[in-house]
Amino acid sequence: MTDMDTRVAVLGGGSFGTALASIAADNGFHVRQWLRDGALVESINRDHRNPRYLPDYAINPRVKASTELEWVLEDAILVLVAIPSKAFAEVVRQARPWLKPEQILVSTTKGIQEDGFKLMSQILEDETGFAHVGVLSGPNLASEVAQKQLTATVIASHDAETRSRVQAALGCDYFRVYASNDRYGVELGGALKNIYAIAAGMAAALGMGENTRSMLMTRALAEMSRFAVSQGANPMTFLGLAGVGDLIVTCSSELSRNYRVGFAMGKGQSLDEAVASLGQVAEGVNTVKLVRDKADAEGVYMPLAEGLYQVLFRGVPARDMAKLLMRGEQSSDVEFVLPREDVKQDRRQTEAKNGG
Repeated sequence: MTDMDTRVAVLGGGSFGTALASIAADNGFHVRQWLRDGALVESINRDHRNPRYLPDYAINPRVKASTELEWVLEDAILVLVAIPSKAFAEVVRQARPWLKPEQILVSTTKGIQEDGFKLMSQILEDETGFAHVGVLSGPNLASEVAQKQLTATVIASHDAETRSRVQAALGCDYFRVYASNDRYGVELGGALKNIYAIAAGMAAALGMGENTRSMLMTRALAEMSRFAVSQGANPMTFLGLAGVGDLIVTCSSELSRNYRVGFAMGKGQSLDEAVASLGQVAEGVNTVKLVRDKADAEGVYMPLAEGLYQVLFRGVPARDMAKLLMRGEQSSDVEFVLPREDVKQDRRQTEAKNGG
């Protein structure tokens, strides 16, 4: 490999971006990490710690941090974008002058932009026009990745080079990187599961049992697939790591930010109080509204998303959410139907236009 082949840039100083930066450095890559906060930059460079998000994690000293985008992006072959969805497009636009068409751009953010209902990889395409675009998603709680617990993820891209480059940079004995060519389905799964993690946290706080948790996750999976099909994704993707795998971990773990927001609201806190006490971005809060509105506009039946919307934004008590959910019709158990032909055709045309 050339020297450029071993350069990785990470945009974002959160817990997952920091963990990925250190993994790539462990694998022998030269890693530069961009953060807005100069104090965090100094801590990473001096102490090899990120005291705000992963205070106990020893970052590989090969990771060099900076607030200068131009320096971080210089000669990087792989660029991992780990920025919260609300600031994602803004940061990509700031970085655009120093990005090059041969670079591989990969989003690690599980969210949806309100303007145009765009996923993060679509923003990467729109802002750059580059061919090498992918998304990394799966059941990846950053704190456990930092502890080097056995974890699996998915790199999804229409581009084979993107998939192989990410596997080479991040794959190791405890972080397994599987490949998929259904970028849209993988990314949609990562965004949608955040909704149901909030519901699971509420259910746990309200003392609901394992039967309820099982019902919630199973119906959530059906609801995710139903919505995904309406958008042209492959429903079979939701039976993999980025679908049911990510759903299980976020609906079961107190380490999940979205679960913790739901738990706090189930204990009586307001949405603002729950988000403030978290201290980090919980992508599911914004996703609930966006997906509910999209489903409503397109006639997709999503009672769980509707119930959460009523609790988060219409003041319905969390305890009443279960009653709202049980009023829906009892439909089929398994709903993994294939996309309609017209939706598939629209998706193929979009991919062809973007060089997929």
